[in-house]
Amino acid sequence: MFISFDYDHDATLKDFLVGQAKNEDSPFFIADWSIKDASADWKDKATSRIKRAEQVIVICGKHTHTASGVNVEIRIAREVGTPYFLLAGYSDGGNMKPTAALDTDKVYTWSWNNLKTLIAGGR
Repeated sequence: MFISFDYDHDATLKDFLVGQAKNEDSPFFIADWSIKDASADWKDKATSRIKRAEQVIVICGKHTHTASGVNVEIRIAREVGTPYFLLAGYSDGGNMKPTAALDTDKVYTWSWNNLKTLIAGGR
């Protein structure tokens, strides 16, 4: 899994998801390939990593609509044919859909059962 998230606001959410992947009954594995430094070739690095991933999980937080990197990663996923889904980062609402998301992209509730279903293709 490749995780796309708002690095400035939602890094903790990414850490929670990586932690869930370590659960004994987890149906997925996450290699933390986060690109921490904005470099001239970060889009090439992201493309390479998204191509190698089976899916992209896009964590939607309260500022995701302003996260340019998330929008680029969604566009890359569509270009290279890697499936993605949007996951609500906060249970209290206010999760914003990235502007690059399609109108038909649903933001799914983040629960353990939902996550397992989504990863298995149930959407």
